[in-house]
Amino acid sequence: MASNSQFFDYAEYFEFHSVPAAAIFAAVYALLLGWFVRQSIKNTTYVYITLTVFCLVRVVGFLMRAILTAKESLHGNENLFITAEILFGVGFFALLYSAYTLVLDRERISAPIDSRKPAFEDSLPFIVKLTRNRRLFRMLLTAGVVLMIIGIVDSTSNNTGTQNTGSELRRASTVLFLVLTCIQALQTVLAFLNNPADPYAEKRRFGDQHGTYIIALISILILIREIFLTATVGNGARQNEERLWYPLVALPEVLAVLCYSISGLVPPRAELKRRERELAGNGQQMQPMQSRGYAEVVRSP
Repeated sequence: MASNSQFFDYAEYFEFHSVPAAAIFAAVYALLLGWFVRQSIKNTTYVYITLTVFCLVRVVGFLMRAILTAKESLHGNENLFITAEILFGVGFFALLYSAYTLVLDRERISAPIDSRKPAFEDSLPFIVKLTRNRRLFRMLLTAGVVLMIIGIVDSTSNNTGTQNTGSELRRASTVLFLVLTCIQALQTVLAFLNNPADPYAEKRRFGDQHGTYIIALISILILIREIFLTATVGNGARQNEERLWYPLVALPEVLAVLCYSISGLVPPRAELKRRERELAGNGQQMQPMQSRGYAEVVRSP
């Protein structure tokens, strides 16, 4: 982006002006980090573990942003800027996958065990079933992160061609993240269709009673973030402008993470394991029932 003999002020170009804002977000995430570490120890689920990683990455990222803003001697530090940008991009993996995993986990726990009825997922079109494949979702998320990292590094190159390639890779990564965010939102819609009345309504904790609505709020917050980033992907200065970046990127993220701290929202690991055993047992029961049904059809005149 700048030659070795020419000083380039990243803080000025990307309008990194507010040290207090970065420090406040770092402090909030530090508190959330402590909370999710505690929850991960009490209830070791994938959601809590990934959120712990996300909060840790955000603490480091906001501290770096504050340092880059406060110290003028670092305004031209390309390595610090690249590292901070990569941290903010990589961290989103954990936030989005937590939302995706949570909605599928809650749906699995709330699904009735009835061997006489087909599972909700069996009635969905193949393309929709594909969006519920966790391994595929993780692979696509990983691909988006790789594209983003390469794009950030290349976009700061002194070579114009490499810069253009980096910009295109970042654009592709941003669009891919938006598509995956929409897929996560689709899972929330399917959860409403499958269970229009919250399956935990009879339980006392707020997260139990209103879990589907809380997940919907998380989906909306993440969508706000991704829509803004996609709309401004071709204008880095506009995208990082603090009066837009904080309310449309940083704030939706931290509000989404705060939603995860609501009691009862994340199912206990023991309950997930129990439901997996029940579903496995139900699947074994279905086979002899189907065989009996086939035999009765054959015997019928």
